[in-house]
Amino acid sequence: QVQFVESGGGSVQSGGSLRLSCAASRYTYSRYCTGWFRQAPGKKREIVASIDSEGRITYGDSAKGRFTISQEPGKTTFYLQMNNLKPEDTAMYYCAVVHGLSGSWCKDVREYNYWGQGTQVTVSS
Repeated sequence: QVQFVESGGGSVQSGGSLRLSCAASRYTYSRYCTGWFRQAPGKKREIVASIDSEGRITYGDSAKGRFTISQEPGKTTFYLQMNNLKPEDTAMYYCAVVHGLSGSWCKDVREYNYWGQGTQVTVSS
């Protein structure tokens, strides 16, 4: 069982920045994906960014060029730096982990089995 502590959400104006943090309980799996996902009311949960055990990073189309995912070296703490936020970025943001997968599997929301509680991001125009 993996537990998470997410933080960093809040309300900002369009063009502003936020940094989300996800501190996961320690796990020692050699192969894993960690992802940030978001879900707006009435919409499907979608990938924002993922990073795998090899350090390979994938971004969803909405995040490219504006968001950056990173991992604290040697720790199971992950960040999502979000710049130039837009009203359409308003959503609940979740971090998640799946063990035993890596690479292109990290993009698929259906593969993740451990989820954080979510942190709300609201961007006003």
